[in-house]
Amino acid sequence: MKKKIEGWPHHDYATRLSVAVVYAFLAAIAVNFFYQPGHIYSSGATGFAQILTTLSHRVIGFTVPVSVTLFLINVPLFFLAWFKIGHKFTIFTFITVFLTSFFIHIIPETTLTSDPIICAIFGGAIMGVGIGFALKNGLSSGGLDILSITIRKRTGKSVGSISIIFNVLIMLMAGILFSWQYMFYSALAIFMSGKLTDALYTKQRKMQVMIVTKCPERVINGIQDQMRRGITIINEAEGAYKHDKQTVLFTVVTRFELPLLESIMRENDPDAFVSISENVRIMGRFYEESMD
Repeated sequence: MKKKIEGWPHHDYATRLSVAVVYAFLAAIAVNFFYQPGHIYSSGATGFAQILTTLSHRVIGFTVPVSVTLFLINVPLFFLAWFKIGHKFTIFTFITVFLTSFFIHIIPETTLTSDPIICAIFGGAIMGVGIGFALKNGLSSGGLDILSITIRKRTGKSVGSISIIFNVLIMLMAGILFSWQYMFYSALAIFMSGKLTDALYTKQRKMQVMIVTKCPERVINGIQDQMRRGITIINEAEGAYKHDKQTVLFTVVTRFELPLLESIMRENDPDAFVSISENVRIMGRFYEESMD
């Protein structure tokens, strides 16, 4: 393990640690400034931790802090991440969860507003930004993110959509145990969080690219040198206006890779015609970067 850690680039270590701190702070703000004061239940493990904290007072007579229940819920999921996602990913996830629990514990709960709708919207938005920012930089916020990433690898569905499915259980538990109105407020918060996560975590959004070019070799070499993407070639395509012969290339990239593709096209064939279709569904093999 020591040899593995020594082999990691120092700048990568520093970047991920910084991202972990930013996420932990945003999550603590969402929980202590909006969710807890507004009786809103968050998505994922944080929502389960809130429910367990509320139940602890009723069942055992004293309140177990959210920071404690959140960390304990994540412990078995660390093992899943270790074997299914990657070792470095798991270590940084552990750091992220620890920092999140720490910040939730030390930042005092503050009531900015008693309006549950405002708490749901702003709490969900802040939490979604934090989760999306963490995933975009190769980190997990822990909890159901680990399950979502594992399932996405097998099904191709977006992380935000998978999380929403899991979080239906949290909404129902909040409604049954506490009050049905809080189920709807929690649903609003979870919806906001999922949408903001998808908006920021662009590596999961796939786009089909059609390139009509007179310089196919240069374009193909440019893409394959800088991007790990397969290309389908259609030779002897004919333009309807001038009847000149061109080559059509098809490939699929992620939205995250789109600026790199645009740079490659400007460098290798700025006159090519490029058509991009968003939100395509892929069947078959599609290379995705390891999160480890």
